[in-house]
Amino acid sequence: MRRSISMAAGIASLLLSLAGSLSAQDKGFGLGAIFGEPTGVSLKSWVSPDNAIDAGVAWSFKGDGYLHIHGDYLWHFRQAIHSDERFVPYAGVGGRIGFSSSVVFGVRGVGGLAWWPRGVPLDVFAELAPVLDLAPSTGFSLMGGIGVRYFFH
Repeated sequence: MRRSISMAAGIASLLLSLAGSLSAQDKGFGLGAIFGEPTGVSLKSWVSPDNAIDAGVAWSFKGDGYLHIHGDYLWHFRQAIHSDERFVPYAGVGGRIGFSSSVVFGVRGVGGLAWWPRGVPLDVFAELAPVLDLAPSTGFSLMGGIGVRYFFH
């Protein structure tokens, strides 16, 4: 009996320590999905407490559809929203490449809002990204979506 109680206490202690280390969404590497324009895989890696690099490998449904890859440098504004929940606005700048009948290069800005649920290693986000394509011709478009990422530490 005594051994069982000791073992149960050890397991509970281990689970609590793991839950504490897994709940942070502001460090480590996140992998998940984004749904919208485009739809695909979303990645995020933290480079400092307030800055991260995100990337997407996705399918755009515009026109005949094409493979879309983007990467952004993000700034997070943790103190912008005062609430019991952890809602964090962010903004960034990056680039994109599209592979359709021709290869398209462009620059993009991004702005969004992330929700970091307490005690869960998830990042739930919604974002908009204006895009200025530069080659093979110039053009403006708006991309965006909602997504979720799981963070590994």
